[in-house]
Amino acid sequence: MERARHGAFYTMTTTTFSRRTLMRAFAATAVTAAPVMANATGFLRGAGDIRRLTMYNGRAGETLDMIYWIDGDYIAPALQEITYFMRDWRNNQVHAIDARTIDIMTAAHRLLETDEPYMLLSGYRSPETNAMLRSRSSGVARNSLHMQGEAADLRVNSRSVNQVASAASACNSGGVGRYSGSNFVHMDCGPVRTWGG
Repeated sequence: MERARHGAFYTMTTTTFSRRTLMRAFAATAVTAAPVMANATGFLRGAGDIRRLTMYNGRAGETLDMIYWIDGDYIAPALQEITYFMRDWRNNQVHAIDARTIDIMTAAHRLLETDEPYMLLSGYRSPETNAMLRSRSSGVARNSLHMQGEAADLRVNSRSVNQVASAASACNSGGVGRYSGSNFVHMDCGPVRTWGG
C-alpha cells in the first residue's frame, strides 16, 4: 500500500559528536518539552524548523518519508502515518507512537549524517506478539515499552550498531540498547539508560 509522502532532505554539516556540534545543536531556542527530551529536541531545533523521518520495513514491504513537524507544530496526519507504519506487522494492530520516541529517532538519524533510511525491525508490539517473542527469547521484557508505542528497534546498514547507539545515546533522552549479535539498536522514550554490547 502506498502511503503519502512529503518534504525534502536535510543534513548536518559536521561529522563527529564534538562539543561544538552539540552546543550548536542545542543553541537555537529554549526547550519547551519535558526535561528528559531536552537533548533530542535541542538537536532537532537546528533543522530549519522541520523534522523528517525516513524508514522502510522489509517485512511489510513499505517505505516512509515523512515531515511530521514544521515551525514548532506536530502535523497530526503525519504522526498518524508514522503510527500506521510502525504498527505490529504480525497482526496489523495499530497503537499511537509517542512523539518523543519519533523525535529521538529523528535526532539520532541526523547525527548519523546519512540519507539512508532506518530499517524498522519493530515498532509497536501487541501484547500477543510480545508474549510470543518472550517465549522465544529471554531478551524481551514482559512490560516492553514497545507495547506502549514508546520504542523502536532500528538498523542503518551503512552504520555499525555502535555508531547508531552512540548517536541515540548522545541525545540523552531515553533508553538505548545495543544488540550487536542481531545488528540493531533499540531506542525508547523511557528513563535514560543503556545496555547491551
